[in-house]
Amino acid sequence: MVLKVYNTLSRKVEIFQPLGNNNVLIYVCGPTVYDYSHIGHARTYIAFDVIVRYLRYKGYDTKYIVNITNIEDKIINRAKKLNEDPKELADRYEKTFFDDMKALGLEKADAYPRVTEHIQDIIKYIQVLVDKNYAYQANGDVYFDVRKAENYGVLSRQSLGDVKAGARVEPNENKKFPADFALWKTAKPGEPSWESPWGNGRPGWHIECSVLSIKYLGPQIDIHGGGQDLIFPHHENEILQSESMTGRKPFVKYWLHTGMLNLKGEKMSKSLGNIFVIGDFLKKYDAETLRFMVLSAHYRSPINFNNRTLNQASRNLERLYITIDKLRKMIGEERPETTGQKEFTFLKSLDGYKQEFIKAMDDDFNTSLALTVLFNLARKTNLFINKNPEANKGSLEKILNLFLELGGILGLLHKVVESEELTKEIMELIKERESARAKGDWEKSDRIRAELRQKGIQLEDTQEGVKWRRLRRIKH
Repeated sequence: MVLKVYNTLSRKVEIFQPLGNNNVLIYVCGPTVYDYSHIGHARTYIAFDVIVRYLRYKGYDTKYIVNITNIEDKIINRAKKLNEDPKELADRYEKTFFDDMKALGLEKADAYPRVTEHIQDIIKYIQVLVDKNYAYQANGDVYFDVRKAENYGVLSRQSLGDVKAGARVEPNENKKFPADFALWKTAKPGEPSWESPWGNGRPGWHIECSVLSIKYLGPQIDIHGGGQDLIFPHHENEILQSESMTGRKPFVKYWLHTGMLNLKGEKMSKSLGNIFVIGDFLKKYDAETLRFMVLSAHYRSPINFNNRTLNQASRNLERLYITIDKLRKMIGEERPETTGQKEFTFLKSLDGYKQEFIKAMDDDFNTSLALTVLFNLARKTNLFINKNPEANKGSLEKILNLFLELGGILGLLHKVVESEELTKEIMELIKERESARAKGDWEKSDRIRAELRQKGIQLEDTQEGVKWRRLRRIKH
């Protein structure tokens, strides 16, 4: 099977062919650490976490870089508002970002380069652009002259005629043209600054990602990612300055962008004031529930974030864990050593599910379809173990290992809940429900069952009597 990806640059699904054969170079725009990260950010980083996991599962030698923008206008302005040192503020929010990513179960990138640790690299590359006449100085600022570039709008499909001052570009009287963007900004009194050939100042936002990508991955990379809101102007400007600096085209072979996460029908963003920060989310919900909700949609599709979608994700995730728990419990029991014909037949079918999962992921990382494969596997597994209660341990372990292998690609199904004694309160509720069932009081029975579920206990009525298990999800 061949991996195909949707390339924002071509607006087409293309066969994935890395520049370096088996080596894959990936750069994803990291956070500007001036505030807490919200679940819209989480959506992007979860998506690329899975993309990197899958590429490595496929056998690619993948190098993954996520930058940290720790000097920028937003940081300076927030620090002024809070009467705090900009560096201390950035360090504080950088720590919360890493704490959040760890809590969400993201694997670490290969490097998280900070902008402030690469100022001299940035100055060097700005000088290259000045020397090549792609950039000009104006009262201590340095701007990229977009009219000197040959391919403006190649990513966003915007022409220079479409761009007006104040429309996603920063107006400034020092500019020669409204769409020109700052590579270096002269420092205002009291602001952080570094010495440069153009005076004391700091880098512009766009140049940072170009320089860090080139420094850590080289002049050309395979995948550059981020949210769809970064296509213009950020990623558009990255292409202009990077290809002008290096003379190498393309700067990026495949541009991948995640869809927006919407809250109450609007894009979630700090500017709109409708954010749900990751830390607050994790106080109410399980991190795996958020990951499952994100992966239930294709990474390019928008997601509506609300209680209904969260609860649905939680219930669906629990369905998979119910099957996994059954397998684990049966594996822990005394089992026959022989394998029956029905077991051989079912075990033979497992490879088909694995291939269907891979086929889904090869289709532009279609996690929604991959989850459907897992649900089909769970349904067939439940039928199998119900009809084959004497299945041997080796067969059950093969089924469980497939769940864990495929779930691991998605960063799911890794939790194990140890059995523990129920509290006296829970035991009394279970007895009370059994008494209600015996009297035919189904309304009370259902009410107690719902109450127990709220407390994290799922009851299952079987021929051998009532059984219970602990739920993993955290109710809001």
